[in-house]
Amino acid sequence: MRMIGLIGGMSWESSAVYYRLLNEGVRTARGPSASAPCLLWSFDFAAIEALQHAGDWDALEALMTDAARRLAGAGAGTLVICTNTMHRFADAVEAAAGVPVLHIADPTGAAIGAAGLVRVGLIGTRFTMEQDFIRGRLARRHGLSVLIPGDTDRAIVHATIYDELIAGRVLDTSRAALHDVIARLIDAGAQGVILGCTELMLLVRPEACAVPVFDTTTLHARAAVAAALSGPAC
Repeated sequence: MRMIGLIGGMSWESSAVYYRLLNEGVRTARGPSASAPCLLWSFDFAAIEALQHAGDWDALEALMTDAARRLAGAGAGTLVICTNTMHRFADAVEAAAGVPVLHIADPTGAAIGAAGLVRVGLIGTRFTMEQDFIRGRLARRHGLSVLIPGDTDRAIVHATIYDELIAGRVLDTSRAALHDVIARLIDAGAQGVILGCTELMLLVRPEACAVPVFDTTTLHARAAVAAALSGPAC
């Protein structure tokens, strides 16, 4: 199997889900004793969060590319960035490491296309919702029209992620608030909704939504399983 390099710790709550899903997928494919060969670089998210909110994207790029080089040097054949927001640096990470990055937008876009949808809502961190690194890729590569919430709703989603979910706090009041945000995206014409932060799957209940929900964490992890199983041997 191919060695997968995971760039995680952003936050560790979702990185733990990636690790579990990756290993469960390999076990399902290869048998009860099988598990995924992988390497995990786990950041201290306190440092990452501070740089994000300070807008020091140059420092963040340097940290990401350094982690990528170290994982590639240790034998990773494919890299998985275990967060939507830090896909801002996907191209730089791939160039620095010299091995492919499995971009989180691509399995998400493929799943949306397979469902026959063209207009979807996106919720995530303020950086993911407002910047172009996820929305633009979904538009250019997958032909999708991507809606984002209004200012007030973006603030609600962002605060829920950084004040609660990264700390492992899953509150019913916040679940209700996010479902209201999703309902407003549906009213605006969204045929489906992307959970564009790897922690949101801890809170949003797809079965409670009136349209299909696309969890980037699960879709990305499934793609990582396929990459691991594709070889070459590590």
